[in-house]
Order: sequence, then structure tokens, then C-alpha cells
Amino acid sequence: MISLENAVVARLESFGERFEILVDPNLAARVRQGEALNIEDVVAALNVFGNASRGTRASDESLEKVFHTTDFATVAKRIIEKGEIHLTAEQRKQMIEEKRRKVITFIARNAVNPQTGHPHPPHRIEMAMEEARVNIDPFKHLDELVKETVKALRPLLPIRFEELRLAIKIPGDRGSGEDPQSSILISKTNMRRHIDGSL
Repeated sequence: MISLENAVVARLESFGERFEILVDPNLAARVRQGEALNIEDVVAALNVFGNASRGTRASDESLEKVFHTTDFATVAKRIIEKGEIHLTAEQRKQMIEEKRRKVITFIARNAVNPQTGHPHPPHRIEMAMEEARVNIDPFKHLDELVKETVKALRPLLPIRFEELRLAIKIPGDRGSGEDPQSSILISKTNMRRHIDGSL
């Protein structure tokens, strides 16, 4: 469990009922992105509240009505996944900047300028993102953010993702699989053995 000082409210309103739990915003974001975490590590209290600031707990009847269960872990996970997570301005700014850096790094490492065949420098990508006014949602998965960002950058930057397939031929005396270093480098799923014993 996390401390109350680091917790923010996650809220879900459904069927005229309000449900709130106290969560760590970073861990809640990871749960939202599909990471399997123990819910007890994400929350500050093992209670579902009707109003967390007043400390009023949600009734078992309302939990059954909306979630069809009173199990805390199930209810908390659904609140985190479907509800709103209220962040402080500083937390939100930090999470957005962290995601923005990850998007820029991913694009700089994996995309190229099709005119030159060279990657775009991170600074150029960052400037284009500012010009295109790309908004970063701190709770979206990196893959989704990259797709949205590239779509927004295409009118400003020539950009293309490239995938390379390499063929490596290893001489017969090295391709036997007995050398532990060579077996680490070779994916056996794409390996073909030639007549001379090479891979």
C-alpha cells in the first residue's frame, strides 16, 4: 500500500452512484495500460468510498448494483480502468513530460527521413511536435501515442518507419550450436542449415 500523501482520487460515476478510491497515479497509469499489478500495491486504503474527502464508504448494495460484486480488488481495478484519475498539476506535468520524452525517443530511434534515409534528430521531432500542437495523454499506451504523433507530424516532416531483415551466414565450424556465444545471437526460429553445414 502507498502512503496517503502520495495518493490521488480515482473516481467512477455509474447508475447515479459515485465510487472513489485513493491510488498512486503512476501505478494506476501502469494498470490502465494493461500491466498486471497487485491492486493492494496501487491503493492507499482498502476501501471504496462514496466520497473520499469526507471518508464516507460506498454501501455494499451500491457496489452490487454497479459492479455485481463487493470484492475490493475487482471493484478497484474497474474504477482505475474506467474512471477518472485526478492528478495534481505537478504530477500531470511530470507524467506528460515523461511520456513526451518516450515518444520522441521512440520516433528518433525507429523512424527515418525517406528522402535521406537518416533518422530525424530528437530536437527536430520535438520542434515539429510543438508546431503540430501534439497533445500527450499520460494514460495512453506508448504505441498509441506514437501513432497519433506520427500522423500529426507527417504534414510537417517526411517520416517513415523502416524494418530491416538481416541474413547472417555463419561458417560450418561455428554454426554447430556448440558455441554458447553464437547460440545467443541466433534466433532458431529463422535459422536454415545449408549443405556445407553453415547456417
